[in-house]
Amino acid sequence: MVETNDRRLPVGIQSFEEIRREGYLYVDKTDIIWQLANRVKRYTYFCRPRRFGKSVLVDTLEAYFLGKKELFEGLKIMDLETEWVKRPVIRLDMSRAGAESKSVRSYLDNVFHTYETEYGIVMHQDSSLAVRFSNIIQTACKQTGQQVAILIDEYDSPLQHSWKTPEHEACTSIYREVFAILKADDKYEKFVFITGITKFTQLSLFSGFNNLSIISLDPEYAAICGITKEEVLRDFKPEISKLATKNDWTFDEAVAQLTAYYDGYHFSYENMVDVFNPFSLINALSDFRLKNYWASSGATSLLPKFVDDMEIRMKDFENCPIDSDTLETSDVTGGGAELFLYQSGYLTIKGYMEGIYLLGIPNNEVRRALYKIVLPVLTLKTEAQVISIQNMLLYSLKLGNLPEAMKCLKALIADVPYSNKKLASMDMEERYRLILSTIFNAIGCRVEVEKMIATGRIDMVVETINIVYVLELKLSNNGGVDAAAEQIKAKQYAEPFQADKRKVIALAIELDDLGKGLIDWKAI
Repeated sequence: MVETNDRRLPVGIQSFEEIRREGYLYVDKTDIIWQLANRVKRYTYFCRPRRFGKSVLVDTLEAYFLGKKELFEGLKIMDLETEWVKRPVIRLDMSRAGAESKSVRSYLDNVFHTYETEYGIVMHQDSSLAVRFSNIIQTACKQTGQQVAILIDEYDSPLQHSWKTPEHEACTSIYREVFAILKADDKYEKFVFITGITKFTQLSLFSGFNNLSIISLDPEYAAICGITKEEVLRDFKPEISKLATKNDWTFDEAVAQLTAYYDGYHFSYENMVDVFNPFSLINALSDFRLKNYWASSGATSLLPKFVDDMEIRMKDFENCPIDSDTLETSDVTGGGAELFLYQSGYLTIKGYMEGIYLLGIPNNEVRRALYKIVLPVLTLKTEAQVISIQNMLLYSLKLGNLPEAMKCLKALIADVPYSNKKLASMDMEERYRLILSTIFNAIGCRVEVEKMIATGRIDMVVETINIVYVLELKLSNNGGVDAAAEQIKAKQYAEPFQADKRKVIALAIELDDLGKGLIDWKAI
């Protein structure tokens, strides 16, 4: 087995050429990429969440169409490709184009100028972006004698960031003008590949192309981005072993932890292969620790634009039906919060039945990120206040330091149910359950609300890596802590967890019936 010190993980690297020339580990998907590049349908749209490997995919396609055979030595594509034709490639990365019409025009102007220089095109001063784009495509084809490959990465970035601003319509107009050329110049094009996160269907990109193939849900491309469990076990054994050693886990426990934290994505109901978030997985294996890498990279910045009242809707997103027409064809601006959350990676496909998709949160990393966002809103505290208390709460729960943990909980839920007007439609006990489950989810615990067992229904089960907490909640006017303790004992709530190798702690918690927070607690 190769020592981990001799292996290089491609953390933050999006260049296929750099990965191959510098000897970084590469999860070989070139057989699927070859199938994609040689499809009968030449116009293709493909969406995946941010940081999911789309740019590496685009870069790999560019290297393939440029005929860089040497970069593919030893990979699966070598058994499939026989000609290695060098073609002209036009590549746009719209994530660099900003969120205003001025910056979009400026970016396209600069890119087009580079290609005009390469092909010796003399630009007329009053030429539009559309005319210039068309000239580049036609000239590249005529000069090389080969049809052009056009790769447009993160096409929706300016549209996402300009959404609900005065700039959105102006950005959309540029798109309609420029990208309509793709259909007009059909005979000069070999392959057009467009990636994005969300789908803005009002663009000519979608409405103007009757031959645009949307492959985001196709079973054969379910794992073209991301890393499958099989690939993890095949390609990363040394890193997993090191992670296990660092955290005092067995190899199988390390795999289970990685799976719970970063796996769980499904992109086709016809091929429900589990897919890991590649950005988070690679970072975790590089650092030998589990963290929220994806969320901390800026993945949550657009949520407020597309999702209203998220703090009181979180439970809905855990088990969320959406009809197939909405998920497969709707515009992100009119498809509801669920569609945006799916396209951007906060929800994934959990099942499918007769035209209805069932969506849910894919893994612990995403769940924790979402709950961390909503917690300050629910608790009516600043993010800084919440973070400080959260950290101490998690530390105390892991140690089993109950007095300190209850002190943290008391600080987080003081007066909240009473003062948060958005919770006014819920009864008091329901409000407390929502806030407490949000708190525990936000610190990374596994939480189950109203868990059914043979003897009754437990209000909440909260799991850390080393302790299982069984919580029974009672309002002051409903018997309080004594009634909660008696119910735990009478119905033997802790009993089903005794087989767990972790310590089990049952907690009776009294909450003020007027919304003043945590009053008392008792360990059983």
